[in-house]
Amino acid sequence: MKKTIIFSAILAISGLLIALGPQYLFQGCAAGCCSAYPDCFWMTKFMLAMGLIIAALGIFCIIYVDPKIQMGMIIGIFLTGIITLLSVHVIIGGCDIPSMECNLVTIPVLTGLGILIIVISIVRFLSLRKS
Repeated sequence: MKKTIIFSAILAISGLLIALGPQYLFQGCAAGCCSAYPDCFWMTKFMLAMGLIIAALGIFCIIYVDPKIQMGMIIGIFLTGIITLLSVHVIIGGCDIPSMECNLVTIPVLTGLGILIIVISIVRFLSLRKS
C-alpha cells in the first residue's frame, strides 16, 4: 500500500507539473512573440490536457487499490507519457528559432518529466505484475 501511494503521488505531482509548469513555472513563448500564435503556445495548451489526465490517473491509483484497476490506469499513464514526448518533439514542437525560451527551458523540462513518467509507470507496472 505504501508503494502504491508513493508511486501514485509522484505520478500525480509530475502530471501537475506538466499541466501547470509551462503555464506558470517554466513558461514558453507568449502569444504574439514570434507570430500570432507560435507552436509552443499550442504545445503549452496541449500539455495542460495531458498533465491533467496524468494527475487524475495518479490520484485514482491512490483511491482504487485493486491491482487490476491500477494496472489499467498505469497503462493509461504510460501511453499519455509517450504522447507527451511525441507532442513536444514530433507532433507540435516549439518555435523554429533555437534561442527561444520554449526551446531552451520548456521543452527540456517537459522531456525530462515525460521520461520520468514513462520510467515510473514501467516500474510500477512490473511491480504490479509481480504481485
